[in-house]
Amino acid sequence: MPDAGEVITTRKGAVAVITVSSPEVRNGLSPEMGGQLVAACDAVDADPAVGAVVVRGAGGTFCSGADTRRWDGMGDPASDEAYDVISAVYDAFVRVGTLGVPTIAAVRGAAVGAGLNLMLATDLQVVAEDARLIAGFVRIGIHPGGGFFTLAGRMGGRRAAAALGLFGEEVSGRRAVELGLAWEAVPDDHVEDRALELATRAAGDPLLARRAVASFRTELGPPAVSWPAALAMERGVQMWSQRRRHGAGEG
Repeated sequence: MPDAGEVITTRKGAVAVITVSSPEVRNGLSPEMGGQLVAACDAVDADPAVGAVVVRGAGGTFCSGADTRRWDGMGDPASDEAYDVISAVYDAFVRVGTLGVPTIAAVRGAAVGAGLNLMLATDLQVVAEDARLIAGFVRIGIHPGGGFFTLAGRMGGRRAAAALGLFGEEVSGRRAVELGLAWEAVPDDHVEDRALELATRAAGDPLLARRAVASFRTELGPPAVSWPAALAMERGVQMWSQRRRHGAGEG
């Protein structure tokens, strides 16, 4: 069984720093890590002393997507087991998006597939100037999943979502800021300090931070299509594309 990785939560004053760590697969999210990420978010919401969260990846890279090693051995990608495995990953970044405190992604290296979804699930993104943002789904013959078009569209608009999700474009950190997919691009070695600086400012009054972020999300509204609806709408086509890819590999 491959190393499932881990999610580590540390505290910097009133800021919780949540780190995804799976060095074998550049911080790819396993189902176990998905469960740990949900648990970490639950712990943050239960602690009134936490006023903001920074989400980061270990070892200088953000997240390479879902850890597909588990899927490769399951056979039918539309099976009940496969459905549960991918749901564990999806549930993780949806949970990050519903945290009761302001959230910032500190993005170094690459954010790919589900890792890009995790980045876009946060309220604000600080990225390395040379970071690589890649949807990656179409490159490997899989329909985008996890509500990608909803997430990318609400951040960067229709054209950015099309470029990434339909045409397989790669976006640098600098370009991500121009497109509205990130707030600020800084040198790689400044990313986490800058994200922590912003998070610390937001977390200065944890109760105010929680009430402000509730108003922020209520006033700006959920996406035009809710995440659950987006997940359901994409699910069947994504399973079809996985089955199609699986069949091609057997030929």
